[in-house]
Amino acid sequence: MKKVYLFCSAGMSTSMLASKMQETANAHNLPIEVKAHPFDKMDVIIERDHPDCILLGPQVKYLYNGAVEKFGSTGIPIGLIDSGDYGMMDGEKVLKFAVKLIKEKKK
Repeated sequence: MKKVYLFCSAGMSTSMLASKMQETANAHNLPIEVKAHPFDKMDVIIERDHPDCILLGPQVKYLYNGAVEKFGSTGIPIGLIDSGDYGMMDGEKVLKFAVKLIKEKKK
């Protein structure tokens, strides 16, 4: 089971997107778990759960470089959710982006 974790300011609006992504994964029988968390819990969650992909919401994109600096050495791919996809709550498109990041990491 692959773990895709979304992080934003409080984890609230991102949880709606995570639900839509999980619905898409379930509909396609993909072994993927999608969860949303507040950014300030990122350290603990990464250490405890070792996700396979980290996606940051548009509202915390200014924290992207710091996250890559801090967690890039773990080998976990980190991406920014497109603001258009986020606004439209396009779970399928964001899930495809996460899967692409996971596959690229394997290369």
